[in-house]
Amino acid sequence: MRAQLAPYYAEMALGEAPAARSVFPIFGAEMLDAVTALKPPIVSFHFGLPERGVVETLKVAGTVILASATTVREAVALEQGGADAVIAQGFEAGGHRGTFLGDVDSGTVGTFALVPQVVDAISLPVIAAGAVADGRGIAAAFALGASGVQIGTAFLACPETDMHPVHRELLLQAPSETTQVTRMISGRPARAITNRYITEMNESGAEPLAFPLQYSLSGPLNAANRKRDESYLMVMWAGQAAALARPMPAGELLAKLVDEAQAVIAAL
Repeated sequence: MRAQLAPYYAEMALGEAPAARSVFPIFGAEMLDAVTALKPPIVSFHFGLPERGVVETLKVAGTVILASATTVREAVALEQGGADAVIAQGFEAGGHRGTFLGDVDSGTVGTFALVPQVVDAISLPVIAAGAVADGRGIAAAFALGASGVQIGTAFLACPETDMHPVHRELLLQAPSETTQVTRMISGRPARAITNRYITEMNESGAEPLAFPLQYSLSGPLNAANRKRDESYLMVMWAGQAAALARPMPAGELLAKLVDEAQAVIAAL
């Protein structure tokens, strides 16, 4: 289960008082009951962990806890908070940044600088995320000490993905410089394909509303553009490795990624 079940800042989980408590739902009793009833094998948190008691309850239910870190300090905090493995999310990754300690804009370390530092700093398995889209990236992550990889953007081009055709078309044409991290979509830093909405909002100098209230502006514009099959106001998540995405069924892509990684590792 992914991600936005955690507090806005992990300071909630670590005992510090966040300013954003009123604008983001906490992983409370109701959410905990729902998850423990479902008994998913894995629960993956973004934006930090809930309090230790909640984490332990999930573990008793048989769930493995994953959580994202964008800095070494966050990775250490996740280990102390009870995570079973840490996702080292580099700045290249698409979608929301998992930053939860300090300034929300501070998690800007690239994947292949972040992964070996996190591996050295904690004893948990580390999962590399961000710009991993083919066998070369998988092999590189393993070489840096990662125990696994998390791949998102590379699967967006698969037919099983519920994605607008315009988004899919632009994704396949998107070199790394056509994505950027912006707070103008949700209020939190997130990487998406650059379009008129992002460009003009960034140039306006306006301060986005606190997460997730900024969606009250970007959401209706995105919905209207999707109906008109237009991209200039659409929300189009993508990482910097978007150009490496391949339009094939997810099962075939997964098998291809394994074969590619094994070939690269064997060649080395």
